[in-house]
Amino acid sequence: MHSFLGVPVTARGRVYGNLYLTEKRGGQEFDADDERALVLLAAQAGVAIENAQLYEEARDRAQRLEALRAISTAILAGTDTVELLALVVRHARELAGADLATLARPAGPGRLTVEAADGLLAEQLRGTVFRAEGSVTGEVIRTGKAVVLADASADERVVQPIVRAGVGPAVFIPLAVRGTILGTLTVANVKGGPLLREAAIPLVETFAEQAAVAIEYGRLQGELQRLALLEDRERIAKELHDGAIQALFAVGMGLQGSAALAASEELRSRLQDAVEEVDRVVRDLRNYIFGLRPGILADRQLDQALQRLCQEFQERTGVVAIAEIDPQVAAELAGQAGDVVQLAREALSNVSRHAEAATCRVSLYRGDGGWVLEVDDDGRGFDPAAATGTGQGLRNLRERAERLGGQAELHSIPGEGTRVRVTMPG
Repeated sequence: MHSFLGVPVTARGRVYGNLYLTEKRGGQEFDADDERALVLLAAQAGVAIENAQLYEEARDRAQRLEALRAISTAILAGTDTVELLALVVRHARELAGADLATLARPAGPGRLTVEAADGLLAEQLRGTVFRAEGSVTGEVIRTGKAVVLADASADERVVQPIVRAGVGPAVFIPLAVRGTILGTLTVANVKGGPLLREAAIPLVETFAEQAAVAIEYGRLQGELQRLALLEDRERIAKELHDGAIQALFAVGMGLQGSAALAASEELRSRLQDAVEEVDRVVRDLRNYIFGLRPGILADRQLDQALQRLCQEFQERTGVVAIAEIDPQVAAELAGQAGDVVQLAREALSNVSRHAEAATCRVSLYRGDGGWVLEVDDDGRGFDPAAATGTGQGLRNLRERAERLGGQAELHSIPGEGTRVRVTMPG
């Protein structure tokens, strides 16, 4: 007989712990009946624990599926990428049982930004820009491997906003699409808080996949919109060329014929003036077409497109056009190539219509705090202070630059030429 009994708590071969009897009332020893009763209780406890775990797993699975359904529905509904990422981090934090979730992505060479945050200090962290070097996020993006930290505040890679926010246990998961790392999804608890449960890591990985899909979807939507815009511009350019320009050309030919038959010198002079005005309108329309047609970027990098733009401008106008392009800056602006080309086209169009220049130059380089596009000429110039109103071309430049978060400035001196300068952050 025994004065102490202990049996394992099991269910379907899985051990959950042990159940002990240490002392029998009255000081008597435990007998075989006591041992059988303890074994039965341990078995019932094992079943109860297993059922509780199965219930928790089923509940977590249902919540996870519901969260993924909500995110997938939002993607298919065309929800804005910013809202999608906010939805992803919220569900990731809630299902992982964490205090904070953030999503960070590259924001230019060597820099990262927190694009979405939910939970602890989310408002403070959202939009924060930090260096990739010396940060856990930067390492995850560079290596494509997840990082799990028991205490992020004690990690040597301190260039990380959530570290300054005072978090402890944290998991950093890469966002990957077709082998490309787009950023990281992080869930964390406050410093001194509990470690993230083991199931949180695969859960965060699942939501990282969803975030990557959302980002890629947003990129593809933007590309589709850009292509639709380019197709529309191509259609307008074709209609102008095949319709309005051909009709005006025919009118001009008719006026030239009438001028040759006119008996009065005054009438011939007026008809010739009308012919020249028609020619000017045709040139302007061709300038607009030159600015609308997107084909110059087909199969070309941005630096090559700007070189070609200057070459075509010189051939068309007779104005010597020089391109001075920093290839590194052009490579960084590949995603904004269409806008950069359009800015340069608009500025060159102004040169051809107003400057009466012999030469002009298109420059793209990195300046203080961002990149700079300049178009300067040696034309007749003007006094901006004395100018009446603002031309449509300059308004277009300023509006396009502002849409990109930058600004366009014009500097001109009578008799010395004009310089258009567009500055953009980056």
